[in-house]
Amino acid sequence: MPPSAPAQVLVVDDEPDLRTLYELTLLREGYRVDAAGTLAEAWTQLESRKFDAVITDMRLPDGLGLELLHRMLAQQRTERCIVMTAYGSAENAVEALKAGAFDYLTKPVDLKQFRTVVASAIQDSAAAARARPASAVRAPGNGERPSGAQAALQRLVGESQAMRTVKERIGKVARSMAPVLVRGESGTGKELVARAIHACSHRADAPFVAVNCSAIPEALLEAEFFGAKKGSYTGAAADREGYFQAARGGTLFLDEIGDLPLAMQSKLLRAIQERQVRALGSTQEDTVDVRIVSATHKDLAADVHAGRFRQDLYYRLNVIEILVPPLRERREDLPALCDALLGRIAQESGMPLPVLSPMVLDQLLAHPLGGNVRELENLLHRAVALSDGEELQVDFAPTRRPDEPAPSQAAAPTAPVDAPVRVADGIPSDLQAWLDQQERDILVKALHDSGFNRTAAAQRLGLSLRQIRYRIARLAIAAPGSDDPNDAA
Repeated sequence: MPPSAPAQVLVVDDEPDLRTLYELTLLREGYRVDAAGTLAEAWTQLESRKFDAVITDMRLPDGLGLELLHRMLAQQRTERCIVMTAYGSAENAVEALKAGAFDYLTKPVDLKQFRTVVASAIQDSAAAARARPASAVRAPGNGERPSGAQAALQRLVGESQAMRTVKERIGKVARSMAPVLVRGESGTGKELVARAIHACSHRADAPFVAVNCSAIPEALLEAEFFGAKKGSYTGAAADREGYFQAARGGTLFLDEIGDLPLAMQSKLLRAIQERQVRALGSTQEDTVDVRIVSATHKDLAADVHAGRFRQDLYYRLNVIEILVPPLRERREDLPALCDALLGRIAQESGMPLPVLSPMVLDQLLAHPLGGNVRELENLLHRAVALSDGEELQVDFAPTRRPDEPAPSQAAAPTAPVDAPVRVADGIPSDLQAWLDQQERDILVKALHDSGFNRTAAAQRLGLSLRQIRYRIARLAIAAPGSDDPNDAA
């Protein structure tokens, strides 16, 4: 098999000394290099041949490098474009990434970083070229994704218009290095979106490191993110890598980014801009090559206005935004979601695939599902755990939050129980509390009539023993002379 031809790179810069420096650096890496000093010269070369990567300065004698980028995108050229911006021109970098640039470099250019970014661009261009022949039959204009990417996208269950939009956006943003902000309510699957972005990118074989920013004590944030040298703080018995180092060459996913304190936001901004981090106790900075994807359920724009989140970090992270829809806005995906979740639950528990009746599915469709996919998964887990047959019955009773006081368990079931709500004109002011009280009264009567034999009471009510035990515990029904609801014999 003949060796592959060296990658071709076009360098566009009007400063001869810098052009020469970039050319020599790339030639040493084994690339073939052509150069241009103006937009016109660059386009003449692009019209005559194809390249693997184009590196262009932002400001040129006859226009902006963005004009070259826009023209390449309009003609659907395959070259990955890297834009060089002056130091401190963060707005230009963000504008370039939004316009479709693969990545950007800040002048004066760090040559180690320069080589890394160019290598990433060429690797991505080569991956797209390999996929193109196979994808021409299936979906013109879209590179065929590897099996890992397909699997990651399949975990985003649903074919509603909202979910198709999310998947299409993932396919587009995965091709660049632009930071992505994934927004959505809790439980919508923001981490699945981040993993799909990683799996669809040329970084798929490198690490994906997920960080829950709200779960790290403030005093440890810097060491966790940037690493620490032995002895740099009490308990640091050895050198340790931070998240940036662990994600080297891959993707760093910052979940709940809105919970980072302001002091750490400043340090994170510098690391993203400079692409260098300094471990605690170290005297030198290390270049890092990571793609940043962040997520939040908060309104970061409102937090910026309120002074709780840095505006410059917000614009740096929010180059491209993906909004994950809540479940209530894509209820047509519910049957497929239930099938997928039940399949996973059955596989994990080693049991046959449970059946969800049309009646129960209708009940799920009518349920608010404020907790989104996470709440749906919890409901199905509970249904599987409490079911003795193949057909599931979902218990929609809300579970008690950790911060809620435990319900009173002192009252014996034979004692009269006060109604928890007032009913005006036959309509309860709190429907769930009223329904709980009706269920409690029925259970208490059935237990009393059976001499507090749960098996007999369950048979009379058409419940399994597991189901009646669960309801007794949830409604805090205690046997006479006992304070423990689980003591009902």
